[in-house]
Amino acid sequence: MIVIALLALLVAGTADKQPKQAPPPPPPVSVDGLPIGGLPQQVLPATGCAAFLWSVGQTRAMVAMASAEPASVRLSIDGQQIDVPRTAQQGAGGFGFSSVTEYEGSGVKAVLDMTIATRGDLKDGATVPEATLRIERSGKDSIILPVMGLIGCV
Repeated sequence: MIVIALLALLVAGTADKQPKQAPPPPPPVSVDGLPIGGLPQQVLPATGCAAFLWSVGQTRAMVAMASAEPASVRLSIDGQQIDVPRTAQQGAGGFGFSSVTEYEGSGVKAVLDMTIATRGDLKDGATVPEATLRIERSGKDSIILPVMGLIGCV
C-alpha cells in the first residue's frame, strides 16, 4: 500500500516537471543574402483567405502572407515587417486572389504572380505550387524571388 502511494507521488511530482518546449527559432533576417527576410508564425485573418508563401531557394522561410480581406501582403524587408495594400489585380485565380496581384505603399511595390491549384484533400484552401514575388523599391535593386505555399480560408 505504501509502495503504491509513493509511486503515485513520484508520478505526480514528475508530471509537473515535464520539459517545456523551446520557443521556435526567430525567422531569418535575410533570405539567401537578399534584403527580404522571413516572417514569424502568422494566423489566418478573421474572415476570408490568406496565402502563406515560402521561399524555395537555399534558405526556406515564410517570406509573405497575402490576405484577400483586407487586401494586402505582409513582408519583412530590411528587418522591418510591413503590410502593403493591394492596388491592382488581373487574371483568374480563386479564393479572393487573382493570378497577378500588385501591392504598393510604404515605398515598396510588390507583384505576386501565382498559380493556384485546388486539391481534393484540402478543405477550405488550395496550394500555390509555383509563384514569383517581385519587390521594387526606388533607388534599390529589384528582387524576384520564387515562392510556393498554401492558401487557407476561414
